[in-house]
Amino acid sequence: MIRAFTARGERRLAWRDPLDLIDAVGAREGALILFSDAGGRVLMTAEPDATREITDDPDAVSALLGDPAWSEGAIQLLSYDGGARVATGARPTVWPDLMAARYPAWLEFGPGTQTLKAVGYGTAEADIDDALDRAEGWLADAGMTPKVTGPLSVCFEAEADEETYRAAVADVVERIGQGEIFQANIARGWRGRLRADADPLEVFRRLVTASPAPYAAFWRQGGRALVSNSPELFLTLRSRQVETRPIKGTRPRRADPLQDAGEVADLQSSVKDRAENLMIVDLMRNDLARVCEPASVRVDSLFALESYANVHHLVSTVSGRLAEGATAGDLLAATFPPGSITGAPKHQAMKVIAAHEPPRGPWCGSLVLREGADSLTASVLIRTLALTLEEGAWHWRTQAGAGIVADSDPVAEAAEVLAKISAIRHALTGA
Repeated sequence: MIRAFTARGERRLAWRDPLDLIDAVGAREGALILFSDAGGRVLMTAEPDATREITDDPDAVSALLGDPAWSEGAIQLLSYDGGARVATGARPTVWPDLMAARYPAWLEFGPGTQTLKAVGYGTAEADIDDALDRAEGWLADAGMTPKVTGPLSVCFEAEADEETYRAAVADVVERIGQGEIFQANIARGWRGRLRADADPLEVFRRLVTASPAPYAAFWRQGGRALVSNSPELFLTLRSRQVETRPIKGTRPRRADPLQDAGEVADLQSSVKDRAENLMIVDLMRNDLARVCEPASVRVDSLFALESYANVHHLVSTVSGRLAEGATAGDLLAATFPPGSITGAPKHQAMKVIAAHEPPRGPWCGSLVLREGADSLTASVLIRTLALTLEEGAWHWRTQAGAGIVADSDPVAEAAEVLAKISAIRHALTGA
């Protein structure tokens, strides 16, 4: 059992570009990098003072999420399968239900203002000084030195062919027509192995250099690594105010500006994509209402356009105020897995997903940054690779999915999935 942090300190440092620190921090034990685009905050840390892994023990997961010792300076990864098990029953375990680590020393970058500070946590003043010194010491190893050129992966193999995926979409459309569900997010998977001289950190570097997303993340813990370039916010909690921003509706980017504008116009006018988005907005309103004050849950925006390097998305925003007595752990329990990557009704959609997909692992789970009892930021782990070190080589798996509704076209949904995986494919293979 660990003691909760009771003290926090900061130290202003001279500005450094966070890209120059990826190797200095990323090569260390337990390295964690949370990288945001558009001038957002970048966080880096390593060398945790505590770690946990929990599988098939929901009470232990709930206890950790509610433990004050894990509520600050901590990262928690909730795998999709742990949250879906209540609907799917027992399935093969491919990743822990929960991975957690707590860190005394952090670097916090403000690219928009070109500010940098070290942040230290501990239980005494001496602990704070040690943590700040350690974080500042990482700067001495700064330098952006990509280790590998050319393709990083020796293969990029589909777990099932496109025809199988189209058949799965057709089956879900039929289930919707029969009234079983309204929507389900159905995914394809790919897997491969990195070259012997390649490392998960290089995959992350390529993604955030070429197409940084608001919730990009790298985390290595022992023989597991996570590389995520997610654009999607699952939850934020600040001073009891909760926000979620589900993504539903996608079009590919085009090199020609006129064609690209055409994709935007098509997306924004699509009745199908708006319906897909609105169903998940209603689902998230319902999930938040379970733990928020009555009448505080509201839809702040619908169908806002967000554009990234490879795709355009429709994004909506739902907010509420966490009820008195409810905790961050209660919020996660009421809403996980995210509605945007399950479907509606959520419980039955997860059963349908399990009928067409192997266990997902961390993909479509959530990476949760804890910064205090009433402060968290949780991403949806889309655009994400899970890597495991096996016999000296890093093996990876990634997925991409689409929300299937009554008027979904299997060919169009298959094309959407390929657009979503394109940035990861390029980072791994150059194609």
